[in-house]
Amino acid sequence: MVALIFPGQGSQYVGMGSELYQSLPTARDVFDQADEVLGFSISQLCFKGPEEELKKTLNCQPAILTLSIALWEVMRSGLQDLKSQVSYVAGLSLGEYSALVASRVLGFKDALQLVMIRAQLMEESAAKGSGKMAAIIGLDNAAVKKVCAPQAGVQIANLNCPGQVVISGEKEAVDRAKGLLLQEGAKKAVDLQVNGAFHSRLMEPAAERFKKVLEQVKFNPAQIPLVSNVDGQPHSEPREIRENLQRQICSSVLWEDSMRFIIAKNINRFYEIGPGKVLKGLMRKIDANINVVNIENKEDIERLGG
Repeated sequence: MVALIFPGQGSQYVGMGSELYQSLPTARDVFDQADEVLGFSISQLCFKGPEEELKKTLNCQPAILTLSIALWEVMRSGLQDLKSQVSYVAGLSLGEYSALVASRVLGFKDALQLVMIRAQLMEESAAKGSGKMAAIIGLDNAAVKKVCAPQAGVQIANLNCPGQVVISGEKEAVDRAKGLLLQEGAKKAVDLQVNGAFHSRLMEPAAERFKKVLEQVKFNPAQIPLVSNVDGQPHSEPREIRENLQRQICSSVLWEDSMRFIIAKNINRFYEIGPGKVLKGLMRKIDANINVVNIENKEDIERLGG
């Protein structure tokens, strides 16, 4: 049995999906749908950039979703028995929307529209605040948690893997926490190139507004259980999934917990579907014995079929 995992923001690059679009009609249909729904050519941004435009939150989020689903649809149509082998799906933050499409909770067009609204609300909240995020490298989770607390103006945004924690909050508070964590023994404390304090209480206004948007969209029971970022547990019921998507905007991403839950179910083969190899790198630190197969281009899919 296998699990599907989908990457989040930051995995995008200029040129992604170009060969798929040119050679595979199933992938072309997904990109064409995205262009129609969004009202602009996300395809051309993926294929030709420019990079500065592609990496903007409002562009990279729908771009990553579109490529991930184009890849999944090609895989699904070419490997008829694959879906029956999939026990769980999961996605890193934004990637959770790709996972929801794969598990048939959301249609692609609904997911795309939700991602665009989510990105807009997060951008608006970021513009109003003075937040930032930083990656803390080489320190255990307990030591980071000791320093970071909402009342101190900084929270843990991502628990990605052993030795890699992302913190988020007010700029001054994050800088103060970075200094303290370096004193505690962190090897590095690196600012992330994002324009806001995502996955922190500073995103609460965006989460409240997004709740109303989510209520207008039809959610189906999951055909494949989704392991949620919010609690690292499987969910199939639409109400729970909808509530977790709202909470996800300002709560910690429990990626390591999510992967350990799936591994504990005797799943030792994962397909990382989408641009880049970030999730494979994280898995190497979570459990080096797990086999992660990257699927991000036509060659990867052909190798899978062969």
